[in-house]
Amino acid sequence: MTEQCAALVGSTGLVGSQLLKQLLATPAFTNVHSISRRAPSVTGTSTFKAHVDKDTSAWPAALKASTPPPAVFFSALGTTRAQAGGLEKQRAIDLDLNKDLAQAAREAGTNVYVLISTHGANATSIAPYLKMKGQLDDAVSKMGFEHTVILRPGALLGQREAPPLAVRGLNGAAKLLGSVSKAYLVDAWAIDADVVAGAAIVAAQKCLEGEREKGVWILSQKEVLGLGKPAQ
Repeated sequence: MTEQCAALVGSTGLVGSQLLKQLLATPAFTNVHSISRRAPSVTGTSTFKAHVDKDTSAWPAALKASTPPPAVFFSALGTTRAQAGGLEKQRAIDLDLNKDLAQAAREAGTNVYVLISTHGANATSIAPYLKMKGQLDDAVSKMGFEHTVILRPGALLGQREAPPLAVRGLNGAAKLLGSVSKAYLVDAWAIDADVVAGAAIVAAQKCLEGEREKGVWILSQKEVLGLGKPAQ
């Protein structure tokens, strides 16, 4: 495979931090760029460039200025209503900023766009979160990338910084059920963040290597598990 440059937004989040870690360990990606509000917690490397800026309105321009231009742009960007300070502020990040960054990647010449979405994303949903996720999925699917990859995993498991009580409960329930039968009681509705990250990278590589026809590729929970889960 030809050596490529990858760019990433959301690199300090649950899936994004795993994506960054795995991208830096993937020989095919000789240059990796990230854009975030705070510095990612990774060791320095000559192949990694971190653009840190609290002003998110400047991120699209920073992405377009990336050198070399990214062949793949990964978005794991997302927040919660509580963290954002309300639904409209969450929408400004999860939907509006993501759309602006996708358009910037398109203008920069990126061929493969990979989005971490969510199970149940639907632009007609009555649930605000699922609706905005579905609206984003629809918007990026129409931007004209050679390959648009949308991952729709279930509930995300993993270690977050200061996780809320609900998240701790989710991880605890998954651990308990996994001790009985992970395949049937956990894999159907939840997934480890590192598995999602691995699936995103594998999917991107398949697109770059010509193993997928051009167009939109939506991966369900089962398909994400199939691509990202290490062989037993």
